[in-house]
Amino acid sequence: MKVSRALAMLLSLTAGSALAQDAPPVQLPAQVKALAGCWGGAGEVMGKPVTIVLSAKPIVEGAMFQIEAESQAKADPADRYAAHLVIGARAPKGAFPATLTGYWADSFGGDYTATGAGAVREDGFEIAYPYPPSSFLNRWTLAGDRLDWRITAREGDKEEPFAHYEATRMACPAAQKHG
Repeated sequence: MKVSRALAMLLSLTAGSALAQDAPPVQLPAQVKALAGCWGGAGEVMGKPVTIVLSAKPIVEGAMFQIEAESQAKADPADRYAAHLVIGARAPKGAFPATLTGYWADSFGGDYTATGAGAVREDGFEIAYPYPPSSFLNRWTLAGDRLDWRITAREGDKEEPFAHYEATRMACPAAQKHG
């Protein structure tokens, strides 16, 4: 019995050492982290005027980033939409620079979730989410306290605007303060 207990202790210590040696997560790019905070503005979705509020922050010990978006049609306050986005960075592979990975879930439910991939740009970042037969490219552009978010639907060689929002940084409600 003592040998089994000693072996179990040795294995648990070895497992702990292996976990401690895991590489740290890839750091989120500054272009993504710059979105942290709260934003409010207006835009258009498929030609329909809307208002939008965003809340963004690092999550899971800073390894990932979360964006909560809520919009409402200007003509019909009951026409509401919400999305939950999670963004992370992937390690560089060979000659390829670090890339972004994303997860999209929204108020349409589980049938409309998607995993996306993208990259940073000097003035922001972009992530494309496949919804066959289309793909939706999300371009986030930051200029100081101004945010421009454009979503373009792509199907084959065709591209058309799907949504466009312009927002400015605003104070977060006390319950949503971001670090």
